[in-house]
Amino acid sequence: MSAPVSCTVDGGIAQVRLDRPDKLNALTLDTLEALVETARSLRRDRTLRGVVLGGAGDSFCAGLDFATVLREPPRVARAFVPRPWRGTNLFQEACWAWRRLPVPVVAAVHGHCYGGGLQIALAADLRMTTPDAQWSVLEARWGLVPDMSGVQALSQQVRLDVAKRLTMTGEVLSGTRAVELGLASEVHDEPFVAATRFLEEVATRSPDAVAATKRIFERTWSAGPRRTFARERLEQARLLGRGNTKVAREAAFRREAPSFGPRAR
Repeated sequence: MSAPVSCTVDGGIAQVRLDRPDKLNALTLDTLEALVETARSLRRDRTLRGVVLGGAGDSFCAGLDFATVLREPPRVARAFVPRPWRGTNLFQEACWAWRRLPVPVVAAVHGHCYGGGLQIALAADLRMTTPDAQWSVLEARWGLVPDMSGVQALSQQVRLDVAKRLTMTGEVLSGTRAVELGLASEVHDEPFVAATRFLEEVATRSPDAVAATKRIFERTWSAGPRRTFARERLEQARLLGRGNTKVAREAAFRREAPSFGPRAR
């Protein structure tokens, strides 16, 4: 049996794919575990500069594969239990693990982006989508609510009334409409190409500054001014002593392309 998630790294950019194309990349417990393990493995790679997260075949992800998952009630019960040191259970960590990476993660969305798949996409830093992709908080169809970090992510992306409407109805949106509402970032005919090009551009900047940028926004986006100012000071003080900061500064003075070392943390 092939692995439910594939990962290749080229030039510091990881191409991660949900890899059940015959099932529209519907999520099983094995897939969720593979997503967590892949994210944790990538986090240890200090030469990594970014991740493109997508789906093999005709879709990004059609959501949870209920028929497969519900065959294993004891395993589902265990998967619901949160890890105290992280505050997430398996379903949530399969998404939120990508927020924990110190590099930008870009979801490349085509075809279906339903339910759990939408929540995985929302855990990325940016979402590139084809105009005709289908986005839906599909849990409404099953009498459920999004519980794979989706409520937290939706609150960061769209207005409260929009989040309620989408979650109550399970309405299916086009990629174009998803961008208009704030679910997705940009429309592209070739989202994998657009995502990779964006990460190649980011890779021309200091990996330490990029990691600090992700941390500072993740940890202060809904915080008050005092906490945000403190985080700004902390991150900047650390950056001032980094070797990659010196590389960036000297390259800027010489108007040359910088050659950065591995990320510090």
